[in-house]
Amino acid sequence: MFTRNNDAFTWLDYNRNPDKKSPLLVMLHGYGSNERDLIMLAPTLDPRLRVVSVRAPLVLAPEMYGWFPIEFTPGGITVDREAARQVAEKLVTFLEHLIEKLQPTGEKTFLMGFSQGSVMSYLTAFRNPELLHGVVALSGQLPDARPEAGALPEALGDVPFLVQHGLFDDVLPIDRGRQANAWLRDRIADLTYREYPMAHQINQASLDFLASWLSERIDRVVS
Repeated sequence: MFTRNNDAFTWLDYNRNPDKKSPLLVMLHGYGSNERDLIMLAPTLDPRLRVVSVRAPLVLAPEMYGWFPIEFTPGGITVDREAARQVAEKLVTFLEHLIEKLQPTGEKTFLMGFSQGSVMSYLTAFRNPELLHGVVALSGQLPDARPEAGALPEALGDVPFLVQHGLFDDVLPIDRGRQANAWLRDRIADLTYREYPMAHQINQASLDFLASWLSERIDRVVS
Protein backbone atom coordinates (compact mmCIF):
# COMPACT_ATOMS: atom_id res chain seq x y z
CA MET A 1 0.00 0.00 0.00
CA PHE A 2 3.06 2.24 0.38
CA THR A 3 4.77 3.42 -2.81
CA ARG A 4 8.44 4.48 -2.68
CA ASN A 5 9.64 7.42 -4.76
CA ASN A 6 13.07 8.92 -5.29
CA ASP A 7 13.70 12.43 -6.62
CA ALA A 8 14.92 15.43 -4.61
CA PHE A 9 14.12 13.35 -1.50
CA THR A 10 13.19 9.73 -0.95
CA TRP A 11 9.53 9.53 0.08
CA LEU A 12 6.76 7.06 0.74
CA ASP A 13 3.25 7.60 -0.63
CA TYR A 14 0.13 6.25 1.09
CA ASN A 15 -2.93 6.89 -1.06
CA ARG A 16 -6.27 5.26 -0.28
CA ASN A 17 -8.11 7.20 -2.98
CA PRO A 18 -6.04 6.89 -6.17
CA ASP A 19 -8.99 7.67 -8.43
CA LYS A 20 -9.74 11.13 -7.05
CA LYS A 21 -8.14 14.24 -5.63
CA SER A 22 -7.34 14.09 -1.92
CA PRO A 23 -6.10 16.51 0.73
CA LEU A 24 -2.36 15.96 1.21
CA LEU A 25 -0.40 15.48 4.44
CA VAL A 26 3.41 15.55 4.31
CA MET A 27 5.25 14.00 7.26
CA LEU A 28 8.77 14.95 8.41
CA HIS A 29 10.44 12.52 10.82
CA GLY A 30 12.77 13.31 13.68
CA TYR A 31 16.56 13.20 13.97
CA GLY A 32 17.86 9.64 13.75
CA SER A 33 14.69 8.17 12.27
CA ASN A 34 13.50 7.60 8.70
CA GLU A 35 10.50 7.88 6.38
CA ARG A 36 8.96 4.61 7.61
CA ASP A 37 8.41 5.98 11.10
CA LEU A 38 5.55 8.49 11.02
CA ILE A 39 3.81 7.00 8.00
CA MET A 40 2.81 4.01 10.13
CA LEU A 41 0.27 6.42 11.67
CA ALA A 42 -1.34 7.08 8.28
CA PRO A 43 -3.99 4.32 8.48
CA THR A 44 -5.25 5.82 11.76
CA LEU A 45 -5.80 9.27 10.26
CA ASP A 46 -8.70 10.64 8.22
CA PRO A 47 -9.30 8.28 5.26
CA ARG A 48 -9.67 11.27 2.94
CA LEU A 49 -5.96 12.05 3.32
CA ARG A 50 -3.18 11.16 0.95
CA VAL A 51 -0.03 10.87 3.08
CA VAL A 52 3.57 11.38 1.99
CA SER A 53 6.47 10.71 4.38
CA VAL A 54 9.83 12.21 3.45
CA ARG A 55 13.29 10.90 4.32
CA ALA A 56 15.73 13.53 5.59
CA PRO A 57 18.90 13.87 3.48
CA LEU A 58 21.63 13.65 6.13
CA VAL A 59 22.84 10.06 6.64
CA LEU A 60 23.70 9.42 10.30
CA ALA A 61 23.91 5.61 10.28
CA PRO A 62 22.14 2.77 8.46
CA GLU A 63 18.41 3.61 8.37
CA MET A 64 19.02 6.76 10.46
CA TYR A 65 18.73 10.23 8.94
CA GLY A 66 18.61 13.87 9.98
CA TRP A 67 17.52 17.13 8.41
CA PHE A 68 20.59 19.10 9.51
CA PRO A 69 23.58 18.50 11.82
CA ILE A 70 23.14 19.00 15.55
CA GLU A 71 25.46 18.50 18.50
CA PHE A 72 24.48 17.45 22.02
CA THR A 73 26.46 19.57 24.51
CA PRO A 74 26.25 20.08 28.29
CA GLY A 75 24.53 23.39 27.55
CA GLY A 76 21.95 21.82 25.27
CA ILE A 77 21.59 21.06 21.58
CA THR A 78 23.51 23.26 19.13
CA VAL A 79 22.37 23.62 15.52
CA ASP A 80 24.14 24.17 12.21
CA ARG A 81 21.97 27.11 11.17
CA GLU A 82 23.33 27.42 7.64
CA ALA A 83 22.71 23.73 6.93
CA ALA A 84 19.19 24.12 8.33
CA ARG A 85 18.56 27.11 6.06
CA GLN A 86 19.80 25.22 2.99
CA VAL A 87 17.71 22.11 3.60
CA ALA A 88 14.67 24.28 4.34
CA GLU A 89 15.04 25.89 0.91
CA LYS A 90 15.36 22.46 -0.68
CA LEU A 91 12.26 21.24 1.14
CA VAL A 92 10.18 24.20 -0.04
CA THR A 93 11.17 23.48 -3.65
CA PHE A 94 10.31 19.81 -3.13
CA LEU A 95 6.88 20.70 -1.71
CA GLU A 96 6.16 23.01 -4.64
CA HIS A 97 7.00 20.22 -7.10
CA LEU A 98 5.09 17.64 -5.06
CA ILE A 99 1.95 19.78 -5.05
CA GLU A 100 2.28 20.31 -8.79
CA LYS A 101 2.78 16.57 -9.35
CA LEU A 102 0.06 15.19 -7.04
CA GLN A 103 -2.52 17.95 -7.55
CA PRO A 104 -3.98 17.68 -4.03
CA THR A 105 -7.28 19.24 -3.00
CA GLY A 106 -6.78 22.96 -2.56
CA GLU A 107 -3.33 22.87 -4.19
CA LYS A 108 -1.69 22.96 -0.75
CA THR A 109 -0.52 20.48 1.88
CA PHE A 110 -0.77 19.86 5.60
CA LEU A 111 2.70 19.56 7.14
CA MET A 112 3.40 17.37 10.18
CA GLY A 113 6.79 17.15 11.84
CA PHE A 114 8.14 15.32 14.87
CA SER A 115 11.09 16.73 16.86
CA GLN A 116 13.60 17.99 14.25
CA GLY A 117 10.86 17.51 11.69
CA SER A 118 8.86 20.09 13.66
CA VAL A 119 11.69 22.57 13.23
CA MET A 120 11.54 21.95 9.49
CA SER A 121 7.77 22.47 9.57
CA TYR A 122 8.20 25.81 11.34
CA LEU A 123 10.92 26.90 8.90
CA THR A 124 8.68 26.06 5.97
CA ALA A 125 5.67 27.88 7.41
CA PHE A 126 7.69 31.00 8.25
CA ARG A 127 9.08 31.04 4.71
CA ASN A 128 6.21 29.86 2.49
CA PRO A 129 2.89 29.72 4.34
CA GLU A 130 1.00 29.89 1.06
CA LEU A 131 1.89 26.21 0.48
CA LEU A 132 0.17 25.03 3.65
CA HIS A 133 -3.32 24.11 4.84
CA GLY A 134 -1.95 23.67 8.35
CA VAL A 135 1.03 22.67 10.51
CA VAL A 136 1.28 19.95 13.15
CA ALA A 137 4.39 20.35 15.35
CA LEU A 138 5.01 17.36 17.63
CA SER A 139 7.62 17.31 20.42
CA GLY A 140 9.62 20.02 18.69
CA GLN A 141 10.86 23.54 19.15
CA LEU A 142 10.94 26.81 17.29
CA PRO A 143 13.97 27.37 15.02
CA ASP A 144 16.87 29.19 16.67
CA ALA A 145 16.75 31.81 13.93
CA ARG A 146 13.28 33.22 13.29
CA PRO A 147 12.19 36.16 11.14
CA GLU A 148 11.47 39.41 12.92
CA ALA A 149 7.78 40.19 13.32
CA GLY A 150 7.81 42.63 10.43
CA ALA A 151 9.49 40.10 8.14
CA LEU A 152 6.95 37.31 8.65
CA PRO A 153 4.70 36.68 5.64
CA GLU A 154 1.23 38.07 6.22
CA ALA A 155 -0.34 34.76 5.15
CA LEU A 156 1.30 32.97 8.10
CA GLY A 157 -1.39 34.22 10.46
CA ASP A 158 -4.06 32.31 8.55
CA VAL A 159 -2.31 28.92 8.72
CA PRO A 160 -3.75 26.68 11.49
CA PHE A 161 -1.18 25.27 13.91
CA LEU A 162 -1.39 22.32 16.30
CA VAL A 163 1.50 22.10 18.78
CA GLN A 164 1.78 19.04 21.05
CA HIS A 165 4.45 18.27 23.64
CA GLY A 166 5.18 15.75 26.38
CA LEU A 167 5.39 16.86 30.00
CA PHE A 168 8.20 14.35 30.58
CA ASP A 169 10.16 14.95 27.36
CA ASP A 170 13.85 14.50 28.23
CA VAL A 171 15.11 15.32 24.71
CA LEU A 172 13.35 18.63 24.13
CA PRO A 173 11.91 19.62 27.52
CA ILE A 174 8.36 20.87 27.92
CA ASP A 175 9.52 24.50 28.05
CA ARG A 176 10.31 24.23 24.30
CA GLY A 177 6.65 23.53 23.59
CA ARG A 178 5.53 26.30 25.91
CA GLN A 179 7.91 28.76 24.28
CA ALA A 180 6.49 27.86 20.87
CA ASN A 181 2.96 28.35 22.17
CA ALA A 182 3.81 31.76 23.65
CA TRP A 183 5.57 32.96 20.48
CA LEU A 184 2.85 31.73 18.12
CA ARG A 185 -0.04 32.95 20.28
CA ASP A 186 0.09 36.53 19.03
CA ARG A 187 0.87 35.57 15.42
CA ILE A 188 -1.48 32.70 14.53
CA ALA A 189 -5.27 33.07 14.42
CA ASP A 190 -5.97 29.32 14.71
CA LEU A 191 -3.47 27.94 17.25
CA THR A 192 -4.09 24.84 19.37
CA TYR A 193 -1.59 23.81 22.05
CA ARG A 194 -1.76 20.58 24.04
CA GLU A 195 0.46 18.94 26.67
CA TYR A 196 0.37 15.23 27.50
CA PRO A 197 1.87 13.02 30.25
CA MET A 198 4.38 11.42 27.91
CA ALA A 199 8.08 11.52 27.01
CA HIS A 200 9.58 12.34 23.58
CA GLN A 201 6.87 10.44 21.74
CA ILE A 202 3.32 10.37 20.42
CA ASN A 203 0.92 8.61 22.79
CA GLN A 204 -2.60 7.45 22.03
CA ALA A 205 -4.30 10.51 23.50
CA SER A 206 -2.14 12.90 21.49
CA LEU A 207 -2.69 10.84 18.33
CA ASP A 208 -6.46 10.80 18.84
CA PHE A 209 -6.57 14.56 19.24
CA LEU A 210 -4.23 15.08 16.28
CA ALA A 211 -6.52 12.96 14.09
CA SER A 212 -9.63 14.90 15.10
CA TRP A 213 -7.84 18.24 14.63
CA LEU A 214 -6.83 17.23 11.11
CA SER A 215 -10.34 16.04 10.25
CA GLU A 216 -11.81 19.39 11.29
CA ARG A 217 -9.35 21.27 9.08
CA ILE A 218 -9.89 18.85 6.20
CA ASP A 219 -13.60 19.64 6.43
CA ARG A 220 -12.73 23.27 5.76
CA VAL A 221 -10.51 22.37 2.80
CA VAL A 222 -13.07 20.18 1.05
CA SER A 223 -16.15 22.29 1.78
